[in-house]
Amino acid sequence: MPKNKTPRFYFSLRSPYSWLAYRELTTRHPELVDRLQWVPFFEPDPESARLLAEQGGTFPYSEMSREKNRYVLQDVGRLTKARGITVTWPVDRKPVWEVPHLGYLVAAREGRGHDYIAACYRARFGEGRDICDRATIAAIGAELGLDERRLADASDDPGLRAEGVHALLDVCRDGVFGVPFFVHGFTRFWGLDRFDAFVEHLRAKALPATSVPEPLVGAVGLGRSADDGHAGGCG
Repeated sequence: MPKNKTPRFYFSLRSPYSWLAYRELTTRHPELVDRLQWVPFFEPDPESARLLAEQGGTFPYSEMSREKNRYVLQDVGRLTKARGITVTWPVDRKPVWEVPHLGYLVAAREGRGHDYIAACYRARFGEGRDICDRATIAAIGAELGLDERRLADASDDPGLRAEGVHALLDVCRDGVFGVPFFVHGFTRFWGLDRFDAFVEHLRAKALPATSVPEPLVGAVGLGRSADDGHAGGCG
């Protein structure tokens, strides 16, 4: 059996699908919020990528094609309209994703991790603000009554960098390739479309799988591809 039996939610403050999964989780299933282990998933900058490689890890994310980006904009537009949500799309200019995600680690230590996530999603998709801008993170810190500079400058802290790399190593170990991603042992669910199945799995108190199935040689959809399938997730 896998050692870690605590269900995990891999979330990204960048992803609109992760944002929607967060909303589904916190509004429809608040009883699961504290049951999950929350693990940030973020594209590493060169320094984090170097530290990750030194520990044998490789981040599994590839740059999104223009065609897929257009599809995501259209798809998320449909999903938000169906939920009565208005989305304001941000513009990412030279983003460094350690800024918001390592800031989450600071907030989580103070017991405000969920409040911080909600504030980041509100800033990014509700107000179209750049959450990789340290001024935005400092403003979120002020809003939450947290140390503004410690939050905004979290990516400068070697200890927090190391903790962030540890989270990326968990991404590698759990075979995470996109978000939202839910893991229970070796049982995995990717995408907003699989959220209800994940909830049902937990409600049924199902045992996690004891291993990951081996890929079938010649199976349809496996092999080299410029852009793999989509299940309401970014990856």
